[in-house]
Amino acid sequence: MVKIRLSRFGRKKLPFYRIVVCDSRSPRDGKFIDKIGFYDPINNNVKIDILKVNKWIKNGAKMSNIVLNIYKKYIINSSK
Repeated sequence: MVKIRLSRFGRKKLPFYRIVVCDSRSPRDGKFIDKIGFYDPINNNVKIDILKVNKWIKNGAKMSNIVLNIYKKYIINSSK
């Protein structure tokens, strides 16, 4: 099963996340198929490639709950 989820980067107590498409069996920071964005919780920066997200969802990928919340928040903020 293919999932869209976060992969953690950054140093201790300063997280930075990539939003990646990967196999559900791979580890959190392991091998991924495609990088579709990033999330910086410290500075509240989010960048998501919506076209890639839609392509992967059409192909059967499932979003994790956290990525889904970030995606909804990003869509709502960008439409204003």
